[in-house]
Amino acid sequence: MELPPPTAPPRPAPYDDLVGDDEPCDDEPRPGDAADGDGDILPAEIVLDPTGPIEIPDVVRDDLTAFVLGGSGGLRRLSFGAAQTWLGITVVLGLVAVPLRGLYRFTGGTMEEGFMLYFPERIRRGDVPNVDFLHLYGPGSLHVLLGWYELFGYSLVAERTFGLLQHVAIILALFTLARPWGRLAATAVGALAVVYVMTPIGLTAMAWNGGLALTLWALVFAIRGMHLDDPPRQRRAWLIAGFLGGFALTYRPDLVLALGLGLGWVMLRRPAARYNVLTGGAVGLIPMWVHLIMAGPEAAWRGMVTDPVLELRAGRELPRPPSWDVLDGALQGVAEEVPPWWRFPHLSASHSLYLWFCVMVGGTIALVLFGLWRRRRSQVATGRSAVVLGVALVSVGILPQALQRPDSAHLLWVTCVSWPFAVVVVMEVASRVRPHVSARRALAVGGAFALFITFTFTALFTFRYYLLHTRIGLNQVPSPFAVTRDDRRFYLGDFEAYLAVQSAVYRLDSLAKPGERLFVGPLDLRRTWYSDAFVYWLFPELDPATYFIEMDPGVANAEGSRLAADVASADWIVLTGLWSGWYEPNTSIEFGSNAPNRVIRTQFCEVGSWQDDLAVLYRRCP
Repeated sequence: MELPPPTAPPRPAPYDDLVGDDEPCDDEPRPGDAADGDGDILPAEIVLDPTGPIEIPDVVRDDLTAFVLGGSGGLRRLSFGAAQTWLGITVVLGLVAVPLRGLYRFTGGTMEEGFMLYFPERIRRGDVPNVDFLHLYGPGSLHVLLGWYELFGYSLVAERTFGLLQHVAIILALFTLARPWGRLAATAVGALAVVYVMTPIGLTAMAWNGGLALTLWALVFAIRGMHLDDPPRQRRAWLIAGFLGGFALTYRPDLVLALGLGLGWVMLRRPAARYNVLTGGAVGLIPMWVHLIMAGPEAAWRGMVTDPVLELRAGRELPRPPSWDVLDGALQGVAEEVPPWWRFPHLSASHSLYLWFCVMVGGTIALVLFGLWRRRRSQVATGRSAVVLGVALVSVGILPQALQRPDSAHLLWVTCVSWPFAVVVVMEVASRVRPHVSARRALAVGGAFALFITFTFTALFTFRYYLLHTRIGLNQVPSPFAVTRDDRRFYLGDFEAYLAVQSAVYRLDSLAKPGERLFVGPLDLRRTWYSDAFVYWLFPELDPATYFIEMDPGVANAEGSRLAADVASADWIVLTGLWSGWYEPNTSIEFGSNAPNRVIRTQFCEVGSWQDDLAVLYRRCP
């Protein structure tokens, strides 16, 4: 005999005891008090036992004003709850603002930030990624940056401001995902996320950050659609989720696993979402469709799949787990030669990376298992369970980013999602172990645990650099040195490198003519482990002489590559020794083709060399 559906209990006051909000709900009423399509979402977020109601402690009830659960976010009306939400956001943004002055003056990756400055300018002049220059990611971030630069100018400040917006988008997405646990819990998650997101590469507008932000917001709208009762609003939420997911793939196609797991789970649970998510995804992928037409499928496949996955991997991957006694990453080693001030107790850098990697893998597995267990509970299946499982699945999907190259930057790019979210996950566990614990105490346990693992395993790469950027902004630490030409500038952290590059820039500026061709590379072109691509950006009137503006081992220096022919086409060559001490336990230390070096010896004459060959300028011999 089929039991009649249980009568929903009276709708409780919104869960907001984390901030002591006893005011009426500041969200618009949600239509319908019945369970949704799965029968697992009620206003109190409780599935009742047909034999009688069960008592659920306040600590496990959802905050129904949370945007991710179908509410307005608690921001629309001037009430005490809305004020508390805005206060939480203000606290998080205040923590973002503290190191900003130093971040705008900090040195960036001379290749990575260099090509994010330069590639959009090449597109503006008609060049096509994967045809005219190597680009290992999707075209979306370059096209968006192009529009941004057209509005605000082709400057380092404009680029870093866009990078800042990407960082803030990640942090606010995590804040939004944590809102079902209350405003104070969301503030704790967002505040901890700041040190993960703001420290790996400064404010560089990398495609990964933009793609990850879009992925997290796609998850927000997908879960929101699961908790809306109004079909038109539900469809709209899923269309937006699909669009953001598709657009994320135009930034980083390798986010397909994270999006497939996160949005795929929603579509599995809600078959009605499939058409809307897939339709939105097809629209979001428009930049990719355009790129495939312009570049051609073969060139696009080579640039975004073959080169990064097959050709480049051996020259960039690092041991898994990281070595215990030595830093494997070359850039990591350079940063630790003169480490920033940090007098607090800490593990050594190599020990920290090793343990961080192990805890990351184990923690991600534990998060997935907890999410599955939490979602399948017969007694309580709240909106929070959907959020936890969605975050867990996305965390699994981005895990390969850290597995292929476990240096501090890649570990931060992955753990910036799961480790701040440990605040509310441990809060959930505490409420299960001690069912009658207060919300504030459960949150205190979760916050203390997340802060403990962050400080123990990542302090040298999070809190230490957050402090460094803050001290630079306060003029307590000397700023890096600005290589300048006209109104363009780029910061270098080493004084001798600055002297050498600035001297080469001055000399090239006095000799080169617009329309001539410039080549920039390392001193020994048999080893193309890195390039100082920012030099191209300093000379926008010169044409790049090579497809390999970004240089990678096993790609640019491969036998039979076009690098030698590109060198021969140049009028001017700038070779730098800034990375001559590069060493990593991979194929990047192997010698490639010597043909480009022979071209320089036979066809080019040295114009000048500075600071023991840290920068050397050549011109084509008469």
